[in-house]
Amino acid sequence: MTSTVVITGANRGIGLALAEQYHQAGWRVIGVCRESSDALQVAAERIIEGIDVTQPASVAALASALQGESLDVLINNAGLLQDESLGQLDFDSIRTQMEINAYSPLRVCEALLPLLKKGSKIANITSRMGSIADNDSGGRYGYRASKAALNAFGKSLAMDLKPQGIAVAQLHPGYVQTRMVNFGGHISPQEAAAGIVARIEALTLENSGSFWHSNGERLPW
Repeated sequence: MTSTVVITGANRGIGLALAEQYHQAGWRVIGVCRESSDALQVAAERIIEGIDVTQPASVAALASALQGESLDVLINNAGLLQDESLGQLDFDSIRTQMEINAYSPLRVCEALLPLLKKGSKIANITSRMGSIADNDSGGRYGYRASKAALNAFGKSLAMDLKPQGIAVAQLHPGYVQTRMVNFGGHISPQEAAAGIVARIEALTLENSGSFWHSNGERLPW
């Protein structure tokens, strides 16, 4: 039976690279996005667009559209990076990043929980900038805080879903050449996606709740 993966933010960047790699591996790819792309049309068997994961009604519409599906992997990839520095803090920006990077993945997980089963996996695409122990440069208040919150949510999800046989991982893709960082990263979206797919493959109930770099390095909280 063909395995099914749902990927949010699937129209470009890491999300698109993930869709392409799962497609090439023979998976049934369901891409979720606000607006589709030509490349996603090729990679995804099904596209659900017009979805704003920050809006409860939109996430409810996503759950309704997916009704009857059985999901093997859910990848919460949609995210936002904005910059703030002390003395010039933009609390609207911080609030927006919390909504997109932390609250939305949790909202999607809860909405799609009925579609998951024993053996299903959830991958939250986070960042090592959400690590408190690893913060040696400061700044980026909204992004750091939102990814730290996502890590906390993911850990709780792992604990709560373990009895149901569902594993959860927090995955840092690396510094990736995407629009989010003006294409100034160290690795390509394809390299990042390959690492993420490998980490998801290695995810079990025994290591559920962990925080990993896509290269296999375990990251500190």
